[in-house]
Amino acid sequence: MVRDAGIAERWGMLADLVADGEVVVLSGAGLSTESGIPDYRGETGRRRRAEPMTYQTFVSSDAARRRYWARSHLGWRHIVDASPNAGHRAVAELERRGLVAGIITQNVDGLHQAAGAQKVVELHGSLHRVRCLTCGHRTSRHGLDRRLRVANSGWLARTKVTDAVINPDGDAVLAVDEIETFRTVDCGGCGGVLKPDVVFFGENVPPSRVEECYALTERAGLLLVLGSSLTVMSGYRFVRHAAARSIPVAIINQGPTRGDGEALMTFDVPLGPALTSLLEALG
Repeated sequence: MVRDAGIAERWGMLADLVADGEVVVLSGAGLSTESGIPDYRGETGRRRRAEPMTYQTFVSSDAARRRYWARSHLGWRHIVDASPNAGHRAVAELERRGLVAGIITQNVDGLHQAAGAQKVVELHGSLHRVRCLTCGHRTSRHGLDRRLRVANSGWLARTKVTDAVINPDGDAVLAVDEIETFRTVDCGGCGGVLKPDVVFFGENVPPSRVEECYALTERAGLLLVLGSSLTVMSGYRFVRHAAARSIPVAIINQGPTRGDGEALMTFDVPLGPALTSLLEALG
């Protein structure tokens, strides 16, 4: 098996596959940890033991929504201040060179685009947008942030910002009393409930987006998985789809993944240095 060969040989094979072009990148939270954004299942996630908000809880409880938006209002500063790391920049450069045909990202942080990538499908949406659950209107998260600041004048100053633990979906761990004093806001157009334009746990990815990703995978010369444990079927299905069609799969991730058995080759290495090295190998 190629996986059992020396890393130098495997790295050379990966560089050759990437050089052939038509690469489709499937990226996960591990690609953004070097930008200071934690993941759920990697080392940073294990340290936090984070439990994500579910869709069912969010839509059924005013208290849950207050808790989410209070924590997210504080954590948003962590997301918006994050910068693309060497891994994001390397992927954008591969796209610029015409070698990457598309990027399917499970991340909601917008860092691929911030690095300059253009062909990005946000599988799970983006924290940079907000959607009304009643009228469906989408607005900027920056606009919501301004409205929440007005509705909660002085609240940020009173919270223990420096002590807050930031979770993977951009929320911050807060004390109960800090949450109870927070005021949410509704849709400015219809007064409906506002939700971040991301797919929560327990919520389905829009079918049209899934089909777009399947089609992109089918045209790939290589499916390159970056920083995903592939634990959730949402991303793992594209690995299975590629392998079933004899499309080579390569995985770069710190730690084992659910897709290792379908991969032609795997690399357990830090993403930023690895992708920088890949660019250098390509010349």
